[in-house]
Parts: sequence; structure tokens; C-alpha cells
Amino acid sequence: MNCTGCTSCQSRGITDIYPEKVKKINYKKGYTKLSTSNWLDDFPINGSEGDIVEVQFKNTRKGFYINNKKIRLKQGDLVCVEAAHGHDTGTISLTGDLVYKRLKKRISEFNPEIASTVYRKARQSDIEKWQAAMEKDQPTLITGRKIIHKFGLDMKLSDVEYQGDGIKAVFYYIAEGRVDFRELIKKFADAFKVRIEMRQIGVRQEAGRIGGIGSCGRELCCSSWRTELNSVPLSSVQIQDLPSNAQKLAGQCGKLKCCLTYELDNYIEAKKEFPKILLQLETKKGIAYHHKTDALRKLIWYSFDPNEPINLVSVPVERVKEIIALNKKGIKADSLVEENVSINQ
Repeated sequence: MNCTGCTSCQSRGITDIYPEKVKKINYKKGYTKLSTSNWLDDFPINGSEGDIVEVQFKNTRKGFYINNKKIRLKQGDLVCVEAAHGHDTGTISLTGDLVYKRLKKRISEFNPEIASTVYRKARQSDIEKWQAAMEKDQPTLITGRKIIHKFGLDMKLSDVEYQGDGIKAVFYYIAEGRVDFRELIKKFADAFKVRIEMRQIGVRQEAGRIGGIGSCGRELCCSSWRTELNSVPLSSVQIQDLPSNAQKLAGQCGKLKCCLTYELDNYIEAKKEFPKILLQLETKKGIAYHHKTDALRKLIWYSFDPNEPINLVSVPVERVKEIIALNKKGIKADSLVEENVSINQ
């Protein structure tokens, strides 16, 4: 008999754990992010199933754990895993061959010799402790911010996450420089009666943990699927000839949007065929000035007005190279293109 009334449990695939009591579990909606799709689930396995599993915790935090007890686990199972002090509780987000494929990209973060292990499937008592710990996150965050304000520290407390057994809390904070929070930790320990760990994160990591909807109308990439949140260079804007509008190019974290790098390689490859320097083109009609470039269509737009993009003419890259070669020889081209195509803007 499975739970049919708890849609939150069903969506996470955990209705098979204590089905007669699962209705009592009130999972927080949106507590976890970076959902995983096991696209190798229907394929034959290579015999390594269950040796290493990926476990999802609060928001974007995930970890790889060794299943040395060979417990039969599947995606959505609640498990208790080894922690530095006590144990933590999380949800199996990935098993089987796909775990090893993901490990190849993040091998520096995982050492089988010292890796933590899966203790067991979560019992009802474990689930109740885990749920009680989750309920403390928000009140602790609010109280923690008040304490930081009293200390006058130049830092922002972004999130709080209690360990599954409730004996430890991780405080995620953002700060421009180093912060001396030794006294703060003592105050936190006295106020919350748990072990305290301070963990500094960047604004991109904060956006991933909080989540939200981007300007594209979809869930933020950093909270839905991106696990590597690298900085986006300003050159990615210039290479793609995007307008330098800081408001449109910035994500909710205030930094350049991660999606600016998605097509960057295509633009870099396409621009290899372009002249390194787009000179002013001399024609018998006059001097043509470069205004914009369409790298993917291999077109360069010129106008005979140096200041305004009026009566723009699209010129193929090969034709631009021909005119540059003629100009270097002191010859003016008859026209930009044999049949001018003008676009008024």
C-alpha cells in the first residue's frame, strides 16, 4: 500500500519508505534543487551498480558516497550517510553507471579511500529528526542575521542548513574580504546549542541556492542543472557582439549571465574566418564604416555614415577580404557588393 495523498512524496519517489507512516512526513516544497534525470536507467549496467551513489541535500548541495554495504538503493530513497560528526540525511539523486560518468568530471572532489559511506535507508526516527532539523533552518537564519548585525560584521548570512541528526548547522555567508567571526561562532553556539560551521560562498552560489526565474522565463540554470559555476569573462560579450547593457546582461546574482557562455564556442569558431581587424573600406562611392557583425551568418554590416547606422549594407566576409586586399594595393572597390541590399534602422 503506497501513499496516494502526498504529492510531494510521490514527486520525489519516496512512497515506498514506511508507506503506512509516510503521510506524516511534511517535505518542504522546493527544499532541494538541481534535480537529476537518470537517462541511463533503462540501459544494461556494467556490474558497478550501487558501489557509489549521489545524494542530494538542501538546495544545490550534493555528494558522492560509497555504498559498501550493498544496500539496494534507487533514485528517491531517503538514506543516512556518514558525516564529520554524527550522520546526515539526504535523498538518492543518482545511482548506477551515470554516477561514474559524472565522477569523471569531478574526480578531484572524490577520493574512494577517504570517502564517506551510506549507513542505511532512513528509518522513521531518522526522518522525524531530519524533518525537525529542517524546521529550524529559517528561524536560525533570521536570528543569525540579527546577531551578525549586532556584531557589526561586514558579511551577509545567506542560508542555514542543519545536519540530518540536528547536531550541527552550516552557515553560508557572503563577504568581500576576510571576516574574523571567532566571537560570532561562540555566540552562535550559545544561541543554537549545536556545532557551528561557517562556509563562504559567492554570489553565483547564493543565486543557485535561493533559486528563481530568469529573464528567459525558466528556472535559473544555477539552481536547475548547472553544477560548475565559473566566472563569465567580459570578452564573451564582445565576441558575440552583444550590446553593452549591464542591466540586460546581468543575472539575478548581479554578475554576467551564465548563458552568455553557451554559444561562445560557436562564435569563436565562426569568427576565425573574419579579418582580425575590420578596417574602413574604401569604395568609389565613399568610405564605408563598420557598425555590426553577424558571425553566424558570416555577414558584416557597413554604412557610409561614420556616426549613425543608416542605410546599412550587409557584406559577406569573403567580399570584405577582397576589398581590404584591393585597398592595400591602393585600389578603390567599385561597390561594397554587386547588388546592394540596404536595411534602414
